[in-house]
Amino acid sequence: MIAEQIAKDLLSIEAVALSPDEPFTWASGLKSPIYCDNRVTMSYPKVRRAIAKGLAEKIKETFPEVEVIAGTATAGIPHAAWVAEILDLPMVYIRSKAKDHGRGNQIEGRITNGQKMVIIEDLISTGGSVLEAAAAANREGADVLGVAAIFTYELAQGKHNFKAADLPLVTLTNYSTLIESALQENHVTQEQLTLLKKWRQDPENWLN
Repeated sequence: MIAEQIAKDLLSIEAVALSPDEPFTWASGLKSPIYCDNRVTMSYPKVRRAIAKGLAEKIKETFPEVEVIAGTATAGIPHAAWVAEILDLPMVYIRSKAKDHGRGNQIEGRITNGQKMVIIEDLISTGGSVLEAAAAANREGADVLGVAAIFTYELAQGKHNFKAADLPLVTLTNYSTLIESALQENHVTQEQLTLLKKWRQDPENWLN
């Protein structure tokens, strides 16, 4: 199953670090037992190929009418390029904000009005940044069909935000699969797994 394989790949190359006993602090200030950096996957050809192939297959299956692949700047860009190559489709990338010089583009590359787009992101927490990118792409004339990501933390806030935006999300793997794989591969103990599950259910108060 691809979700389990990608989860094991992310653990084996240490793109994901699990530390339930000494939590990480995210940029938002949230204390988390997990830190995921999918940029690491670029350095591992076998893993990045499996990710690109998996994303391409999911996109073909879920969004068969796709006409252009977009990557979010910066982490989504390399994966979007590899997926666009597999699918033989045009590729663009979406900046977090419009350039303040030149043409003031937020999308780099060329899209046509009404072009059906799938946006690739490396990971989903609350979904805020990729949903902003989707809104920007729609403003510039794209028809955004949905988002494809490598990994999702499966946070309630993220699910709520995608539902509110009425935008489908497909992912290769997810938090539930990853922590179960971590237990199988002896990255965490059963007690730590309980803490990891508690975090996903209540990220604000899991330490109390």
